[in-house]
Amino acid sequence: QVQLQESGGGLVQAGGSLRLSCTPSGGTFSTYAMGWFRQAPGKEREFVAAIKRGTYYADYVKGRFTISRDYAKNTVYLQMNSLKPEDTAVFYCAARLVVSTRASEYDYWGQGTQVTVSS
Repeated sequence: QVQLQESGGGLVQAGGSLRLSCTPSGGTFSTYAMGWFRQAPGKEREFVAAIKRGTYYADYVKGRFTISRDYAKNTVYLQMNSLKPEDTAVFYCAARLVVSTRASEYDYWGQGTQVTVSS
């Protein structure tokens, strides 16, 4: 059973940056594709970025967010720059064997970390 723990959320002003981290346990990190999703109040969970051999991004974060993984630290990161108020959401880390942009296809999820961007 894979468990995921996110960290790094918080309150930031528009234009600022945050780096989210996700550390899996209970599985072989290198085996999994890792994804970041977000969910704003009253909205569905949406794809942000994913990584396995390559990286994949939602159009609305391209050029602003960067997903990466450190195999030595068993951690996946989401570097978020030029944050906008509309980026405010709970951000979730997810894992599955094959990379996907669909939340419904991910097998394991973290508890989420709140990101709030003030205007």
